[in-house]
Amino acid sequence: MNINLNENERIDQLYSNDVKIIQNPEVFSFSLDAVLLAYFTKIPLKKIKLVDLCAGNGAVGLFLAHKVNGIIDSVELQPKLADMAKRSVTLNDLDNKLTVIQDDLLNSFKHIKKDSVDIITCNPPYFPNLVSSKKNPNKHLAIARHEITTNLDDIMKISAGLLKTNGKAFFVYRPDRLTELFLKMSEHGIIPKQVQFVYPRINKNANIVLVEGIKSGKIGGLKALSPITVYDENNEYSPLIREMLYGK
Repeated sequence: MNINLNENERIDQLYSNDVKIIQNPEVFSFSLDAVLLAYFTKIPLKKIKLVDLCAGNGAVGLFLAHKVNGIIDSVELQPKLADMAKRSVTLNDLDNKLTVIQDDLLNSFKHIKKDSVDIITCNPPYFPNLVSSKKNPNKHLAIARHEITTNLDDIMKISAGLLKTNGKAFFVYRPDRLTELFLKMSEHGIIPKQVQFVYPRINKNANIVLVEGIKSGKIGGLKALSPITVYDENNEYSPLIREMLYGK
């Protein structure tokens, strides 16, 4: 399928599920975080509705499309990122399954019915919007990385409003803000149930954390899953990461 590419855009591929995705390093490119979040998200066999918040160029929704029996809505504020996501949806012939909504996530209820969603995924901005924070001069990258247009409180408010009772939310975040993530989840009735730390290498501290929560779940019962290590002692991808990227 022929898709028009804009300046500096390229088409990359996640070989493990044969997904093509439009990237632009000057606007946004997905990272391993998106691949990890898609891997971590548990998809039931039944028909569901999934919403991906802070969708960027649509990577997580695209990576999950082959697993989901149902529909996916990806919500992204930035027009250029949403446009890349929409063209990637068409590129992968997923227009009947995946819809990209270009809007502020605070307006999600205008597009998606409350209490109607089975699964939320979100790769939120990691860094607080502090005056002292050193931000990327590229506004697209700055918004993606810093809480300039949204924050954890907004994300949890919208997630809780969209999810059905006992619906699940999956997040990828930074370990140094895990306490804050847990607090904001719990404040909005999304109870943390599973956590998995990702380590860049053996004997290094974790730099990514994956968290699953359940709306209106019972407090307690948190499980810490086996850790994931990205690189082995030879500086090559570990078997699990290779499988995520390239398949078995």
